[in-house]
Amino acid sequence: MTAPGQDRPAVVVIGASRGIGKAIADVAARDGAPVVLVARSAETLATAADDIRKAGGEAYTLSLDLLAENAAGGVDDFLSANGLFCDVLVNSAGFGLRGGAAVLPLEEQLGLVDLNIRALTELTLRLLPGMVARRRGGVINLGSVASFTPGPYMALYYASKGFVRSFSEALHQELRRTGVTVTCVAPGPVATEFLSTSGANRVALFKILPKLEPGYVAERAWRGFKAGRRLVIPGLSAKLTILLATLVPSAIMLPLIGRLQRRSKDPCPCGSGRSYTACCGARGSSRDISTQSG
Repeated sequence: MTAPGQDRPAVVVIGASRGIGKAIADVAARDGAPVVLVARSAETLATAADDIRKAGGEAYTLSLDLLAENAAGGVDDFLSANGLFCDVLVNSAGFGLRGGAAVLPLEEQLGLVDLNIRALTELTLRLLPGMVARRRGGVINLGSVASFTPGPYMALYYASKGFVRSFSEALHQELRRTGVTVTCVAPGPVATEFLSTSGANRVALFKILPKLEPGYVAERAWRGFKAGRRLVIPGLSAKLTILLATLVPSAIMLPLIGRLQRRSKDPCPCGSGRSYTACCGARGSSRDISTQSG
């Protein structure tokens, strides 16, 4: 164990076993920093760490359920035990659900809130004071273009990313003279397992939008953070999507997103048990739920 007072700075990547988190860990390791990879799956973490070590980097792994009691404390304990401190925190863990909020399972929706919002907030607030005291380092929070608009049929996912962006940008302003940077990364769809696990790959909106590669997003996220940027939006398509979301009135944007994210066979949000097409959609009512949800 490293002697007290000689702990080394590390990049702690939450959700590092795959996707954007793994890609950011690879980029950070190439920059010379020890990287602590945190995720639930010990097997996929071991593979990610092996890739970093083969490339000449230094990697540690911590298998951890972020929804477990005192998970953030477990990260702190692991760092101390290995003679490290968190210089940069990367919050990349999260998931999405597609479907009407009134018909999706309650426990799954609350789990999304716990992971995408509560766990990210707890880790950030626990590790941030040390960064401020050292007057260095910072936080990279993975947001989304979804943070710029409500998202009917992925209501909680869009809302959670809206929280991440608002929280991150506020912290960036609060800490701008402390030597600590908080950066929110807001990509469009990325070619990762998220698209299939959330069900987003089956709807029109995510078929229309171009898919970015995780490595591309990671490179721009890391460079933007190092440059002290508040917000990083990788890719022209993401920038255009955000511009559209900010310019088009909600009365037009919300029904459009609702239609593009709804499938004809989806259960109707009214709770009838029938498909939307056979129920509320067939009535053609001006009270179409897709124009009201979000």
